[in-house]
Formats: sequence, structure tokens, C-alpha cells
Amino acid sequence: MNKIRYYCRLFFFAGLGLILFSGCGSFNGGEDFAEIHVAPEKLRRVETLDLQKAAEQQAQKTDVNAPAPAQLELTLEQCRALTLENNLDLKVQLINPAIAAERVSQQEAQFESAFSANISHAQTDTPVASTLDISGSNVEYTYTNLGVSVPLRTGGTVSFDVADNRTKTDSIYSIFNPSYGSDFSASISQPLLRNAGRRASTYAIRIAEYDRQITDARTKLELIRIIAAVDRVYWRLYTARRELDVRRQQYELAKALFEQAQRFVSAGEMAQIEVFRTEAGMAQRLEAIILAENNVRDRERELKQTLNKAGLGMETDTVIIPATGPDPVRYELDGRKLVELAVEQRMEMLELELQIAQDVDNLEYMQNQTLPLVTLDYTYNVNGLGSARDDSFDLLFDNRFEDHRLGLQLLVPLGNESAKSQLRQAFYQRRQRLASRDSRKAMIEYEVLNAVDQLEANWQRILAGRQSTILESRLFEAEKRQFELGLVTSTDVLQAQTNFADAQSSEILALAEYQIALVDLAFATGTLLGAAKVQWEPVVSLE
Repeated sequence: MNKIRYYCRLFFFAGLGLILFSGCGSFNGGEDFAEIHVAPEKLRRVETLDLQKAAEQQAQKTDVNAPAPAQLELTLEQCRALTLENNLDLKVQLINPAIAAERVSQQEAQFESAFSANISHAQTDTPVASTLDISGSNVEYTYTNLGVSVPLRTGGTVSFDVADNRTKTDSIYSIFNPSYGSDFSASISQPLLRNAGRRASTYAIRIAEYDRQITDARTKLELIRIIAAVDRVYWRLYTARRELDVRRQQYELAKALFEQAQRFVSAGEMAQIEVFRTEAGMAQRLEAIILAENNVRDRERELKQTLNKAGLGMETDTVIIPATGPDPVRYELDGRKLVELAVEQRMEMLELELQIAQDVDNLEYMQNQTLPLVTLDYTYNVNGLGSARDDSFDLLFDNRFEDHRLGLQLLVPLGNESAKSQLRQAFYQRRQRLASRDSRKAMIEYEVLNAVDQLEANWQRILAGRQSTILESRLFEAEKRQFELGLVTSTDVLQAQTNFADAQSSEILALAEYQIALVDLAFATGTLLGAAKVQWEPVVSLE
């Protein structure tokens, strides 16, 4: 009974030590894990699109008495704020920095201490030859060992162990039966060449930290890209809406010309063909309105997708009205200074510099890996023995019996081609990065200078478009007066009206393209337009 009680206590304290020192943690990501079974026909059978059925369902949903879709005016700043808050691509990207930070923590955890416990019990009955016959030797052995292992930043490991054993035998030569032994040992194992030193042991942590910063740079680049994209979509929607207004105005002018032609024909002042000509012109303008309306819906859907605002989904009929108009201002820009700013601000350059720093660490580490593996081991041990466990530990604490062991291990790969090949790869990769840095600088310079030229070209387009609109407007008014006097046909008026509308469209497009060119220039320099700066934080919540 005492033996059972002893083993129960032993296992209890060993389990308690494991719980206290193991540092176990639990994580509940709120996910339900279940297997997914997909029916074979879903993977192997291609369905057909039943347009008739879809049309019938849409007809059932249509309510002729439904109110007109609501209108929502949004400024450019509001669109940016909604994008930062709701954009799905941005939400996905903001998780990456948290993942990269956890990889750094994972590498830093390699220097955490570890608790170990070993408990074993054995009963043996070994046959022993004697002068008369073969007899048995019964031995009951119980061993317990508790230890802590501490990794060092120098690449070595320090270990502390406390061992306790109990031996009971039927041998007549055993003085203590049962006998108890105890040991305390402290040991250190330190590599001297390969894997030696703080730089080699913390290599993985530095690489993970560089990866974290690279991820942050990519996240910032994605943030800039998304904000620039919503700016472009906003101005394209502005263009589409203004284009629709122009086409509707063109239709109203053609309608007015048609009614005027009808009055002239009724009065006998013009031939009936003028009615046919103006009516055909109205039909052409109507087609242009249909195309413009479809373009507006496409741009609205694109903006709704980017905003991802609750209640403003892509399927909604809400009409978005851009409340911010273009405010073109000419800038005298210094291309050289903008190139210098872009090289400093662009996240692609920062990412490349971090990768070059990684390559330097890789090269240093691979050089270390080509060295022989030389390990120095030292163990200090104190022994105890007695007929009772208390006697054994008393002798242990008296420190009368000590052991010292010193060892040196050497491992030299013959040829060492694997390590040399990895070293050459690290060297070539670093040279490749250095060459790509100059190439990337040249590409950034190319993009910035192109953006500067495009901005100036769009400014000139604005001036030309405005002048063209004024002249085409005068020409259209002149053709109308000539038509009223019977000097020209309605065809000439319709053509002048078309030219006037095209000039208006060109001016609107030039205004929007100038704003988009400003966005492209900011993107090329790694910055954003607007007065407010954007500060992002990684998504770290696990709920």
C-alpha cells in the first residue's frame, strides 16, 4: 500500500510540474471545423444558363409602383473614408502584418526554457548461473528525473537535472536493500565554430523581422493602391455622369430641332424631308443616352464594390452622385525632385532594401555553415546514496562526491559541397538584388517623369477642350440661325450639334483625366493626394 501511495504522489507532482512549466496555451479562433463533401455531379457537370427563367423571376420582382431609387451624394473624402473602413481587399491585406509578427514571435520562442520529466519503473528477473543451478536475480527499479533546459544566445544550451532512483533486489550482496540514489547535474554544450555566436543563433529571428517589415511595406503599398483606385473610379463616375448629361442635352436640342422642323413644314416653308432628318437625329441621340446610362451603372457598380458600404451593395439601385468636382490647377513641377522623393517614398524600394539586408544576413549565415562543427561539452555532477531517500539527499547536499566531464566533438563534412553550394546561391542572390535595385530606380524614374508629362498634357487638353467647346457652341448657334433662315438643312445643324457635344465630352474627359493624372503622379511617388494623412494598423483581433 505504501508503494502505491508513493507512486501516486510521484506521478502527481510530475504532472503538476509539467503543467506549471510547459507554458501551454489555448486558442479558440471561433471556427467550426467540419469536413466538406462535394457531390461528384457538382464538380463534373456543367449546367446551362436558363435566360427565360431568369427573365421570369425578374419580372415577378418588378414593381411598377416602386419608388424611384434613392440618390446618395458622396464627396471624394467620404469615398476614401468608406474604402479604408470597409474595403474587402484592404481587410484581407491588413491581416498579413499580424501573421508576420507572429512569425517573429515564433522564432523568438526558440530561446524559451523547457522543462522535462522522466519517470520509469522496471521489474526484472534475470537468470544467474551458480555452482549448483541457475537461479534468478529479482530487481525492482524506479527512476525519476526532472530537468530544465535553457537555450543560450551564444548558440549553446545549459541544462540542470535532478534525478532520483530506488533499487530493490534479492541479491545477498546488496548492503542497502532497498537503496536510494540521487544526482544533481549541470551541463553546458557550446558550439565553437558552426552555429556559434549570437549572430548565428539569432539569424532566424532577424530574417523573420525583415519579413515582417517587408509585409508592412507591402501592406502600405496595397493601401496606397486601393486609395488611388477609389480616386480613379470616383473621377470615372464623375465623367460618366457628366457625359450622360451632355447626351441628354444633345437629345433635348435634337428634339427641339425636330419640333421646329415640324412647324416649318406645316407652314410650308420647308420640305417634309427635314422632319425625317431631325427625327433620325433624335433616334441617334437616344442610342447615345442608352450607352451613357449603361456606362454610369458600370462605374457606380465599380465604386460600390470598392466602398463595400452596408446597404450600398452592388445590387442596390441607389444612384451615387459625385459631390466633389474637379478643380484643375496648373503646377510647375520639378521632375528631378519628384524622382528623388519617389525613390525615398516608394515601398518597392524599401522592400528591396530590406531584401538586400536579408541577403547580407543569408551570406553571413551560409559562410558560418561551411565551418566544421566543433562542440565543447562540460558536465558537473553531484551524487548521493543511502538506505533511505532522506539519507541519499543529505549526502547529495553535503557535496562529497563530485563528477567532472569535459568533451570535445568534431564533425567535418568531406567535400562540404552542400554548404558551399548554399553559400554560392546566397552570393548570387545578393548580386541579383543589387542589380535589380538600379533597374527599379530606373523604372521609378520612368514612371514619375511619364506621370509629370501626362499631367502637363492633360492640362493642355483642358485648355484645348475649353476653347473647342466655346467655338463649337458658337458654330452650333450660327448653324441654327442659318437653318431658321432656310440657308442650310437640318443635317448641317445636327452635325454642328454633334460636334458641340463631342467638344463638351472632350472637355469633361480632360478635366477628369487631369485629376486622375494627379492621382497617378502621387501613386508614382509613393504618396496620396489630400490634406489628411492615412495611418493604418494591422488587424490583430482573434475574435
